[in-house]
Amino acid sequence: MTVEAGPVAGTRTLEAECWDRPAVITRSLLGYGPLAGAVYLLAGAVQGHARDGFGFTRHSLSLLSNGPWGWIHVTTLVVTGLMTGAAALGVHRALRGGPGATAAGALLGGYGAALVLSGIFVADPMDGFPLGTPDGPPAEATLGGILHLVSGGVGFACLIAATVVLARRFAAESRHTWAGASVLTGAVVLAGFAGVASGSTSPVAVLGLWAGVVVGWAWLAAVSVHLYRRTPHPARPRD
Repeated sequence: MTVEAGPVAGTRTLEAECWDRPAVITRSLLGYGPLAGAVYLLAGAVQGHARDGFGFTRHSLSLLSNGPWGWIHVTTLVVTGLMTGAAALGVHRALRGGPGATAAGALLGGYGAALVLSGIFVADPMDGFPLGTPDGPPAEATLGGILHLVSGGVGFACLIAATVVLARRFAAESRHTWAGASVLTGAVVLAGFAGVASGSTSPVAVLGLWAGVVVGWAWLAAVSVHLYRRTPHPARPRD
């Protein structure tokens, strides 16, 4: 008597290799949301304390791209931008084509792309940093400095728009706490960016920008974790 074990064994092997692979990929991508913010803020804090002349109430982290050690912050921006892009794809997949899924993913992807471009185009030295730089704004803005500002503006606009889109999605799902938190995040980020966009370099404006950056990263991390938990955990098939 022959035993037809081939097809069964083959089927089990196929199931084991493809066990709900979309869910695995989605959860993996969402994991980059908290990681991106943690890397950006931790790296920025370490560099800011290590670089002579840098002041957290006077300078934005973008200025760390200048000087002999500027490549570290440039790398940080590019890496965190790519991580944010991965998280954006995870958000799109986790929302499963419902209202706002495409827009939220695209806007967060735009924020990630803007971070990468902000690393490629270096901010102009200003306000005494790096050491030896005159106080105040640069006497003449370079093309790279202008493109850095444009990239930053586009990035913040994308992040703010993403908070609005997801606030509407959460409200439609009757997740009112998440909707309110998203609206509040957008308001804080907008206020923080508006302060420095006005040209002010006062400690209040710089700290306002810091608040917007930290709250924005915290929101992306929280949303990523929330959607991670909503994505069904795949169970491996038993042999």
